[in-house]
Amino acid sequence: MPGPTAYFDPATVDSLDPATRDLVERRIRVLGGAYRLFYEEPVQFVRGNGTKLYTADGTEYLDAYNNVPSVGHAHPRVAAAIAEQAARLTTHTRYLDRALVDYAEDLLAEFPAHLGNVMFTCTGSEANDLALRIAKAATGGTGVIVTENAYHGVTTEIAAISPSLGGISALAPWVRVVPAPGDGDFELDVRAAIDDLESSGIRPAALIVDTIFASDGVRPTVVGFAQAVAAVRSAGALFIADEVQPGFGRLGTGMWGFARHNLEPDLVTLGKPMGNGHPVAAVVARPELIAAFGEHARYFNTFGGSSVSIAAAQATLDVVRDEHLVDNARTIGDYLLDQLPAIDGILEARGSGLFIGVRVENEDVALGAVNALKRRHILLGESGRDNDVLKIRPPLVFDRADADRLLEGLTEVLA
Repeated sequence: MPGPTAYFDPATVDSLDPATRDLVERRIRVLGGAYRLFYEEPVQFVRGNGTKLYTADGTEYLDAYNNVPSVGHAHPRVAAAIAEQAARLTTHTRYLDRALVDYAEDLLAEFPAHLGNVMFTCTGSEANDLALRIAKAATGGTGVIVTENAYHGVTTEIAAISPSLGGISALAPWVRVVPAPGDGDFELDVRAAIDDLESSGIRPAALIVDTIFASDGVRPTVVGFAQAVAAVRSAGALFIADEVQPGFGRLGTGMWGFARHNLEPDLVTLGKPMGNGHPVAAVVARPELIAAFGEHARYFNTFGGSSVSIAAAQATLDVVRDEHLVDNARTIGDYLLDQLPAIDGILEARGSGLFIGVRVENEDVALGAVNALKRRHILLGESGRDNDVLKIRPPLVFDRADADRLLEGLTEVLA
């Protein structure tokens, strides 16, 4: 099975304490085998606050992994906004809603002027699915280029362009993969993929990348990125910047990863941190693309852009600004990137802001570190084609004390 390996093995269920074993067995019975649990010994949380999570007995864990609660677990301003709106009205985008329009204008003000329309969905998967529909309608093409361990979502269409989800063999025949940045010249690899599509009689529609290349092991430096985008456009295709993971300030260099590379995408997809855990996502696009799409299709999403979702999204965006969380991501990220290379067992630390990949010797070391850190009440993930990269991706309120606790834990377990 491709993808991270820090999952619970159901064959070991008898080794768990009786209460945990009972809950795991009940879960497997009703949810089935496709779901996964983290860690050798699964953990149950009942409460969160900021960068901390708590079990029923009050044990505190440091969360250095979860980017969905981007402004912190249970942020009071976001929770209040959700509760107040839910107590007042919950409806959809087919009715006029001033808050929806206000938020759309506020969000678009964070983007370059050429990106003037936004369409709301519930999840990043839906956003990428919609972006791909728009790109195919605009270009008349079907071919898509992705990196070799990319993850873009779980819909039928998007799972077919997500090699980390089901492996290369599970990709659609109109998909071409290129090596992760850092393993070569991105422009040359993308040009080769374009040539391969065209030689197969497939017109290119889009290059889609997560702008920190998270599933490829976190790749902040991309040689030939701008040239690759230019080559895609020369072939009549579009560039889709997937900001579902790096967006909303996580990289510490502004709101969006594409800007860090001085790129101007045709479409941008948003998700995960947008509502601090509430399911809200979006596609931001050039208006002419939406106009062309709208000539042949209509779009509606029952829950995408609901009044409660917009309340959550507006509160989250306000907190990112008011609490200067982009600056915090840069400051704490720089501190971590300065300290991490000195730890024995770390071969490379790379990233931007509070999205950092730590490469260790191999998959076994990474897997051992993830589980050992969990036993020390620190949560971390792993990433990369070879599962040898520890993924540091905490809430944006992660502070110096949190960073020091993480560094101490990594020093202990890697020793």
